[in-house]
Amino acid sequence: MASNKATRDGEKPKDLEVSTLTWAPATPPVVLHRRWDRIILTSNRTNVDKVNAELVTLTYGTMVAQLCSDFNHKYGEVNQQLDKMGYNIGMRLIEDFFAKSGVQRCGNLRETAETISKIGFKMFLNITPTVSNWSADNKSFSLIFDENPLADFVELPNDGRAQDELWFSNIFCGILRGALEMVQMQVEAHYVSDVLRGDDITEMRITLLRYMEDEMPPDDE
Repeated sequence: MASNKATRDGEKPKDLEVSTLTWAPATPPVVLHRRWDRIILTSNRTNVDKVNAELVTLTYGTMVAQLCSDFNHKYGEVNQQLDKMGYNIGMRLIEDFFAKSGVQRCGNLRETAETISKIGFKMFLNITPTVSNWSADNKSFSLIFDENPLADFVELPNDGRAQDELWFSNIFCGILRGALEMVQMQVEAHYVSDVLRGDDITEMRITLLRYMEDEMPPDDE
């Protein structure tokens, strides 16, 4: 099966081997997280408009490949690790977002969704996912990704499990959780479909669990 990028743009996927998810020397997950965290933050400081998509593609694919190896292709654990990494990145990325965008805190979840889509993703990755499928209570919505630079040149391992178990871009879910928690919004985020799995669209579902009050530090006494 051709890679996602090659299928979309008709381009040859260069000499990448992301589709096999087997490259990069053994590296502890925490080190991988710190390296990718640094790439995201440094790249954005260098270019306010977008992170270098090719750099993100190459480094992220390597990281996921190594996580699959480190966790013996237990894809549920890989998903959890990607979410944790994203959560930590999101908690730091929100400061850059406010500093560079100049936007004020949103008044409700609908404003938040539009800000995430049209400003957040545009600023950091130069993409604009579509906000849709609002629930009747206005507490959950979907982000539909027509493009995803993380998935360029990628196809999942043909091992009979990855297409059902691995959410390759799960780090996005963690990033949104971490960033929104820093503005007192506790959310749950997960993918419901992914073109890498053979689905027609890539869709992430975000649900507001609660608004958090500012927590006071514990009393030393």
